[in-house]
Amino acid sequence: MAPVDGPATMAPVVSGLDAMNADAVPAPAGLQWRITKPEWSASDERAYGEFVRALGLSDCRTVDACLKSSANIYRASDGLEASFFADCADLPYVLRAYFAWKNGLPFSFVSGVAAVGNSNDLRYSRYGNYAFQRTDVVTPSEGHWPNAQYVLVNISNVISSAMYRFAPKSAEGELFDFYPVKIAPGSIRPGTNIYDPNGHVAVVYDVDNEGRIRFIDSHPDNTVTRGNYGRRFVRASAPMGAGFKNWRPLTLAGATQGRDGSYIGGHVVAASDDKLSDWSDEQFFGTTHSDSWQSGLFIYNGEVLDYYDYVRRAVAGHDIVYDPLAETRSMVRGLCDDLHYRGMAVDVAVKAGLNTQQQPSRLPENIYGTSGDWETYSTPSRDARLKVSFQELKDQIAKFLAMQKAGSKSIAYAGANLAGDIAATYREEAGACTVAWTASDGSQRQMSFEEARKRLFDFSFDPYQCPERRWGAEGQELATCPDNDVKRSWYAAEQRLRNQTERTYDAKMGFSLEELDAHVAGSGQDVPPDIDVLALLERAVGEKSASASPPTQTLKR
Repeated sequence: MAPVDGPATMAPVVSGLDAMNADAVPAPAGLQWRITKPEWSASDERAYGEFVRALGLSDCRTVDACLKSSANIYRASDGLEASFFADCADLPYVLRAYFAWKNGLPFSFVSGVAAVGNSNDLRYSRYGNYAFQRTDVVTPSEGHWPNAQYVLVNISNVISSAMYRFAPKSAEGELFDFYPVKIAPGSIRPGTNIYDPNGHVAVVYDVDNEGRIRFIDSHPDNTVTRGNYGRRFVRASAPMGAGFKNWRPLTLAGATQGRDGSYIGGHVVAASDDKLSDWSDEQFFGTTHSDSWQSGLFIYNGEVLDYYDYVRRAVAGHDIVYDPLAETRSMVRGLCDDLHYRGMAVDVAVKAGLNTQQQPSRLPENIYGTSGDWETYSTPSRDARLKVSFQELKDQIAKFLAMQKAGSKSIAYAGANLAGDIAATYREEAGACTVAWTASDGSQRQMSFEEARKRLFDFSFDPYQCPERRWGAEGQELATCPDNDVKRSWYAAEQRLRNQTERTYDAKMGFSLEELDAHVAGSGQDVPPDIDVLALLERAVGEKSASASPPTQTLKR
């Protein structure tokens, strides 16, 4: 889409590191960033991927714990002063900068962006952003090395998801730190970043032979979670920049070597698009390269596929034969992990005492994209992604049933009752998943997977409400909740917002209680989507039984 003329209505994001001053924060021995290699090589890129993969495969739960864990082979050389923090947008930068520091590599990052056209929030600009400023991490003079902790902290202060929101070929400004990649084996790999234009970023840590993409992500409370790529990462118009992005390789130019062999001065140059063999805009316009992201087709081996199915096959590099039982098992396990991660987020909010504070008189201007305590402790975006994943599970199972009925060669199943066998697999995996949470009185509660599924749209995203309501409790289980009449009214009024799975970041949502009760425009939907997998499967079993049985006759008495 063409840019809209006129100045941005929000001030640009400007770096706190406009001029890197190594003397401002002297670097002790453990935090000195010495550049000993002038450019990122192919082996450096592979090593970066291995570094990210090790962190992803570990069980670390915060960014600080991840980088201090045994999964990080560089941890022993960190100074005692080192500590690490990153939210979702920061995580790729913190990991990349940390790796560059430990391997003596140059680093540079976009530190200033502005909207193309008008925008009230650069993180959600309709027409994307352009970069007007970069910051290089270089040694200004011999003996004055940058302080790595200083760099990492300032990166976290400067970076936002606005740095990922750009068109495949930006028409103005500096090069962005990333480029869109071809969806192919080896192009999407550990270290690749995934941008959801609804304001979330993740880092790929594993891609298996069947095209499953596993990611690691972080949150405003510094927690780390893991998941499988799927519909929780939405597509959008090209200027919004959704999808898979790799880092541009960097080269330090114009530097000289000091007496210790490290490089002094110079400036960092990011590789241009024409130097990137796997640069591609197909994820925006399809393999047919349509003019519109909505009409582009994704064709693999002559077959037109849904985008997410295409990604999986193209990344695997071969046609995939789905085992519906194994796929169901994997998806339920992934959702169980997501429920546990949500528990971590609720616990953090409760420990911070948000549920004991007074309920604000209005919601934030937008519940999905804001700042302060609401951004750190609320869960509307996390909950929406969870709901989409539950919906995706049901839709995928329905697709398996349809494929089997149509005699598809892409289904690996030799049994006589696919719906019944999927139901048995679902019950087995769901039965193995228990979600533990702490009530207001400190008592420990447990919830089954299926109970969580039933309550999902009753889970409160509002951090000012009691943990019982955060977990959709009702009846006697709710008796320990100390919320007053005002908070109870807010919980009831927010139901329509909980019913929706679409995240609307460009909508004004600073509703009062009275406006929510009046169902004003943009305040949600009346009915949540159907995510009942077992009901779907029971209907399918019933239909199969009906079609296999002879017509019944009415007996006369």
